[in-house]
Amino acid sequence: MIWDFIQKYYIDPIRYGQPYNVVDTTTYALVLILAIYIIYRWLRRSEIIRIDRDFVLCTLPFVVMGGMLRVVQDTGMITSDWQFLLITPLIYFVMFFYTAGALVTTAALQKKGIVRDYHRGYMAAGLAGAGVTALILLWFGIQNGIIAWDVLAIILAMAVATSAAVHGVMRHLLQWRYAADPLYLSLLFGQLLDASATSYGIDLHPLHYVEVHVVGSHLIAWTGTAFSMFALKLLVLFPGIYILERFRHEGPSALWHLILLAMITVGLAPGIRDMMRMVLYV
Repeated sequence: MIWDFIQKYYIDPIRYGQPYNVVDTTTYALVLILAIYIIYRWLRRSEIIRIDRDFVLCTLPFVVMGGMLRVVQDTGMITSDWQFLLITPLIYFVMFFYTAGALVTTAALQKKGIVRDYHRGYMAAGLAGAGVTALILLWFGIQNGIIAWDVLAIILAMAVATSAAVHGVMRHLLQWRYAADPLYLSLLFGQLLDASATSYGIDLHPLHYVEVHVVGSHLIAWTGTAFSMFALKLLVLFPGIYILERFRHEGPSALWHLILLAMITVGLAPGIRDMMRMVLYV
């Protein structure tokens, strides 16, 4: 009975590409919370690594890499069971080990005096991984004769325009001066890129993609349009950023930065993935 439960709610959705369900969504959310705490406890012992703004910004290339790496599986170019390493949640473990490996290695180089600052090498590893993954996807698109640059431009324009509009409201109408922080700007762009890609893919793209997440799929079914995802994002972003800023200096700074990084990741990574799928028509 237990195995049947695991098979139904965890294994089959991964193997057969089924939409997320309440059980696996709740489980992954709890695992994410636990992972944030474990990473926080691990990194706070380091004499070199400081979880701050620079750390978060240098980690963003790894987030982009993870989003594009997920598309590699979508293309079908990997036909063996190794492809399941690139499906949620296994891809998070793959990206964790790559990111942690780069972080530990560059920090060790700084400790030995080989490099002055680990941040440059750490970020370079993320940019290199993202660059190689992008080249693989570009090669796939060329081989199949489909690289929809117009789709890329439209989705990015939607994300930039909505991010600028929301930032304008926060910064000038609500007088949230802290909204200009690069971390909050990254959060806005990541989440609104996700909304832009979802709305374009479902309502406008010729292939008509579907929303696989529980809350989003129910909202779209209820409203009849995927553009309702923007409203959902705003319902989260406005109170989310307000609460984050309110407690910014009241708790451990490292934990605060990790929570913000996780919020950026859950928007930016799927946004990158969905956008690149539509560019390659996969």
